[in-house]
Amino acid sequence: MADLSVAPVVPVQALETRGLTKKVTSPEGELTIVDDVNLRVGAGDSFAIVGASGAGKSTLLALLAGLDAPSAGEIWLDGIAMSNLDEDGRAALRAKRVGFVFQSFHLIASLTALENVMLPLELAGHERPAAAAAAALEDMGLAARQRHYPRQLSGGERQRVAIARAFVTRPAVLFADEPTGNLDTATGAQIADLLFELNAARGTTLVLVTHDRLLAERCASQREMAGGRLK
Repeated sequence: MADLSVAPVVPVQALETRGLTKKVTSPEGELTIVDDVNLRVGAGDSFAIVGASGAGKSTLLALLAGLDAPSAGEIWLDGIAMSNLDEDGRAALRAKRVGFVFQSFHLIASLTALENVMLPLELAGHERPAAAAAAALEDMGLAARQRHYPRQLSGGERQRVAIARAFVTRPAVLFADEPTGNLDTATGAQIADLLFELNAARGTTLVLVTHDRLLAERCASQREMAGGRLK
């Protein structure tokens, strides 16, 4: 018989927002880029934000990841209230619990694939960054490309390096902003497969920003953004 005296464990949401709003000033006056967004994403889930260019998707992602501060509202990432953190605190939280994959890869051109993947490990004080980075690249099928620079890699290979870098610190949440946008259809499909495989195998919450509705439909849930609001 179950012990009813023990309170049930309530799973922590990977992401939660309440009244999240971002306003900026412009020559035309004040503009609302993100407007009163409320959402919850469970730990280990996959969630897509879809919408046309200019809808506010990338700004919302930046707020969720702590790259930008909201004008109003609250954000919890992995159970931690980001409104209680200053810029340094948000940076520390990102380093420990967040991974990023971008459309334009954002690899450092002067570093090899191995050195690019080592970078977040070194910043986190990992004891064996080279070994961990090499293992991450091997998981991406890039064991033979570790010493190559980004310019020597194809677009798909560069994105695999970026994914290895994003996952090497075992983040709680991975934010992917148009991760297949600079790739041909076949390569983009392979990268999408890889992201969802890692989401399932490692339990890392995947938050995907895309205008590609077929890609979004592969997520467990999705919401459309238009005019700064989530529908």
